[in-house]
Amino acid sequence: MREDRGLSQERLGELVFCSGAYVGQIEAATRRPQEDMSERFDSVLETGGHFARLYPPVTRTRFAEYFTAAAELQAVALTISEYAPVLVPGLLQTPEYARALFRSAQPLRSAAETDDLVSLRMDRARLLEGPTSPMLRVVLDESAIRRPIGGAATMAGQLSHLAALMREHRIIVQVLPYSAGARALLEGALSLMTFADAPPVAYLEGPHAGQLVDDPSTVAKCLLSYDFVRAAALSPEASLPLIESAAEEHAHGQE
Repeated sequence: MREDRGLSQERLGELVFCSGAYVGQIEAATRRPQEDMSERFDSVLETGGHFARLYPPVTRTRFAEYFTAAAELQAVALTISEYAPVLVPGLLQTPEYARALFRSAQPLRSAAETDDLVSLRMDRARLLEGPTSPMLRVVLDESAIRRPIGGAATMAGQLSHLAALMREHRIIVQVLPYSAGARALLEGALSLMTFADAPPVAYLEGPHAGQLVDDPSTVAKCLLSYDFVRAAALSPEASLPLIESAAEEHAHGQE
């Protein structure tokens, strides 16, 4: 419909008050349109409410509603920088580790529902396998590698998976040791994302809730806090043997 009107992505973006790249991401189905954006498409392209009618079905998601926008942004980000105070982040989880988390969060959930959630999380992890995958940097609090999620065998497998990704130079991981004491961000998880054609955003997550933040001053504060945490963490070179050692300790715990 855009091409029928003789409009480039950039020109349509100008008319509906967004970037041409965002138009392209909607056309490629990597981003969901917003409701007001759908209405503006209808107005500019004179489509008689076509996009407004499409909005409900195309915006259905398998993710928790509060996480949907963040998941979409991860798929188009240049870099993702995460601080994880308790758990290994979802993009790096093994199926067994993810299953243990889902079961503990909702013990009465059916096996089929749990299988669906694990499958969805593993689908997200494939984001790191693509040729244009984002650069992922993670600071793990030491508690995230010590707490035996799912038991010793599951935890050993999870940490071995992390170590393998590090050795393959696919991710950058630093461990914030207990000896670092009180540091910024200890109270919650943080994810920062940068993009080729848009300002950075921050995603803050807690139990059953999450918040995507794009206010420049707030994002700047989050970036500064993340820098402080990275500075206090062990280097990637020192973190790798610590993670491998913790994996061995968990493995020995199952003997």
